[in-house]
Amino acid sequence: MSEIERYEILVIGSGESGKWMAWTMAQAGHRTAVVERKYIGGSCPNVACLPSKNVIRSAKANWFARHGAEYGISSGPVSTDMKGVFARKRKMVEGEIQFHLDRFKTTGADLIGGEARFVAPKTVQVRLNEGGQRTLAGDKVFLDLGSRSVIPDIRGLLDAKPMTHVEALDLDRLPEHVIVLGAGYVGLELAQALRRFGSAVTVIARGPQFIAAEDPDVAQGVQENFASEGIEVLMNTQVRQVEGLSGEKVRVRIDGPKGEQTIEGTDLLAATGRTPNTQGVGVDAAGIELDARGYIKVDERLETTAPGVWAMGDCAGSPHFTHVAYDDFRVVRDNLNGGSRTTRDRLIPFCMFTDPELARVGLNETEAKKRGIAYRLAKLPMAAVLRAVALGETRGFVKVLVDARSDRILGFTALGLEASEMMAAAQTAMLGGLPYTVLRDAIFAHPTTAEGLVYLLANALQQPA
Repeated sequence: MSEIERYEILVIGSGESGKWMAWTMAQAGHRTAVVERKYIGGSCPNVACLPSKNVIRSAKANWFARHGAEYGISSGPVSTDMKGVFARKRKMVEGEIQFHLDRFKTTGADLIGGEARFVAPKTVQVRLNEGGQRTLAGDKVFLDLGSRSVIPDIRGLLDAKPMTHVEALDLDRLPEHVIVLGAGYVGLELAQALRRFGSAVTVIARGPQFIAAEDPDVAQGVQENFASEGIEVLMNTQVRQVEGLSGEKVRVRIDGPKGEQTIEGTDLLAATGRTPNTQGVGVDAAGIELDARGYIKVDERLETTAPGVWAMGDCAGSPHFTHVAYDDFRVVRDNLNGGSRTTRDRLIPFCMFTDPELARVGLNETEAKKRGIAYRLAKLPMAAVLRAVALGETRGFVKVLVDARSDRILGFTALGLEASEMMAAAQTAMLGGLPYTVLRDAIFAHPTTAEGLVYLLANALQQPA
């Protein structure tokens, strides 16, 4: 083992939690090192959140071009230049990488490229990307190991070399027919984008409903939007076998409501879930325990079973969102400074960036019923939101759950134009413990999507049937 280099702060992984911990501690004067094996800044700016939204925006531009006549715009034939889509995304990613490199340099944190493995408590051996190795020890160690896509155990699937979101976002060609395995956020966002670029798209889902955790009316709305764009959706369908090679020709044997069938396509996209990057890290040598699913065991302060070691983000079992990872960093930072912040009872929003967007915070009807929570419901079609009318994008609806015995907002869901922005206003009211009447009586600018909250809540709240 090489000579041990000692740091006050040692961070493994430069994702959202890890980079903010490294930057903050280094700026505070602590000798800090962060080890990153591949994606500087983590998956969000490289292969996930930001690149996917960049590509989705290109797909939206394609949609506008194809629907120009609806807006009084005449144009010639529209085609997709996937090399141009890729170049636009690549330019953004390169800018993000440079931003992160500059930030590490400015803060004084040592960024070390390589793969870390624990060889003793709070001590890792790093196999350097440029060759050789270093051994690092930290007085305090922070793990931000992230997660990766799961390839289901289906006969022939691994040999077919399916795309995950990583490869899908690097496409510089237009696939003829993409078969998407999975109907979650990633699969649906990319399915719609690829369809708008011009690919034929088939989505295969095992369950009876799109986005299983959402209310049936929400799932139906998304599915109807997909059908209107020519995306084939197969629900209650099991994939039995895959033949061929993704990128050339694939045959997928399925078993669904119509019995056994074989679907032929050119490309496969596996979007069936994620698993933590905790294998091969040597956690046993560090006294760090994992749970049954492979996530690092943490308490509500994100402390692991090893003294002086914290885990944050995906690998700690936190919801797989960048905004949650950032809050994980804040939980740990505040406790290190004598605070008492925890991960209990966090109000976590999410948004699926299909078009239109799906945004939710708090309870939906399905969860409220399951928990036996009585609620009142207000629901409004997006066609009644004047900004949606003005922009000609009236698909979807918005709804809010209010406690049956008080005016407290229990949850908010929007499927529609700028749903994420409308949700933020509702979330702010929920965080402040404000009654729904505050939003009902507010004066929002006209015409904004937030203004729709006034009309939504002006209606008498109905008890659910």
